[in-house]
Amino acid sequence: MDLDRSLQLKRRHFPMKKLLALLLAVMMVLSVSSAFAAGKVMLYSSMQEAQLQAIEKAFEAKYPDIDMEYYYAGGGKLVTKMTTEAEGDGQIACDLVWLGDPSDYEAFKANGWLLPYVSPETDHIAKEYMDVEGYYTAGRLVTMGIAWNIGLVDEADAPKTWNDLLDPKWNNQIIMTDPSQASTTKYWMAAMMQSEKYGEAYFEALKANGVELESGTTATHNRVADSSYMVGICLDYVSANLIAEGSPIQFHYTTDDVITMTSPIAMIKGCANEENGKILMDFILSKEGQEVLVENNLVSVRDDVEMQVDTSAIAAVNMVVDYNDLGANLQNYLDNFNKIFNK
Repeated sequence: MDLDRSLQLKRRHFPMKKLLALLLAVMMVLSVSSAFAAGKVMLYSSMQEAQLQAIEKAFEAKYPDIDMEYYYAGGGKLVTKMTTEAEGDGQIACDLVWLGDPSDYEAFKANGWLLPYVSPETDHIAKEYMDVEGYYTAGRLVTMGIAWNIGLVDEADAPKTWNDLLDPKWNNQIIMTDPSQASTTKYWMAAMMQSEKYGEAYFEALKANGVELESGTTATHNRVADSSYMVGICLDYVSANLIAEGSPIQFHYTTDDVITMTSPIAMIKGCANEENGKILMDFILSKEGQEVLVENNLVSVRDDVEMQVDTSAIAAVNMVVDYNDLGANLQNYLDNFNKIFNK
């Protein structure tokens, strides 16, 4: 072969070799990415199932190769389930946990159950909504307030403050969720117990006014909607769901001492689907994911999502809560509540 012929062959073959190498590199990247974006992911959550289904639908539309599974129960039942699993084979059987009470997460962290993960989506989330060590991040804002049956109570007469619930005209007409069964009510109860303005005396007065306990959050709201009770200590988004369905219930935030929870989401240490868990967490915290929440009556934690709720107005009358005290004394507050209610 002469020199000119040899050079021509090299010129032809070199681009082909380069193209093959490039294609091989792309295939390797795609195979690694698909390994992360396939399989399944398991979420434990105390959120309403309608919202979980909305998240599942949107997530699987974006990541069709990942099967999102969830286990839905009240916060108290989920904490018990996690404890049983951790004490059993030593591994909690989910990849992420999303409950209502932020103080639960300090206990989870102390137990060594959580895997630190700071999502890139947190650039649009206030730092006060995030654990300083990166173990959990708020996934939504949840606020406790007062709901009433519109067929039994005029809006002008509805209780507007926590102390309004002590009025004798509401005797035996108030329902609330048992705080040992629901993480959001537990947080509200503990924050009230912690407060010098309210404390144990408030719950003694509430008990004296005939407040009744219900076993679950959804059931509490339904008891107001079905006219079993005039008034309930209720959650904003659960009430909003019922209102959207046409139930005869209305809700408002208290005019002072509003109690808002940041409802954190966190990864589980040693989980079976870590990469998919991170993908799901990123999606939930993304603008797209948070817009799904807002469309389903939840309040976003992001600063770039439009909402019907004026979060700044709520923050202006928000009760100051000592989270360190709450985490350290939560069980004491619950024990005191149970004594008052003869549980």
